[in-house]
Amino acid sequence: MKITKETVLYVADLAHLELQEAEVETYRNQLDQILTYVEKLNELDTRQVDPLAQIAVAGADPATRWRDDRTRACEVAAEALAAAPDARAPYFRVPKVIEREP
Repeated sequence: MKITKETVLYVADLAHLELQEAEVETYRNQLDQILTYVEKLNELDTRQVDPLAQIAVAGADPATRWRDDRTRACEVAAEALAAAPDARAPYFRVPKVIEREP
């Protein structure tokens, strides 16, 4: 698959990235290599392969045993808010970043 410079610039714009000209070519080449490899993987016949949901089977080996899922108190909020430059409990105040200049 051939990735164009325009595609890289479009994706960078979606991600709010400002790329240098040299970076555009680097990322174009890297994305092209990744997608070419994925196309190669798509040629494999996987009809007889069961999908995996997780690698380790819970409880099969004590080293991979999962912990019990239980609620625990988190006592770091006050400390984190105290270190914030502009906090109004229980929130951090941050600059608006939704809008950007064209």
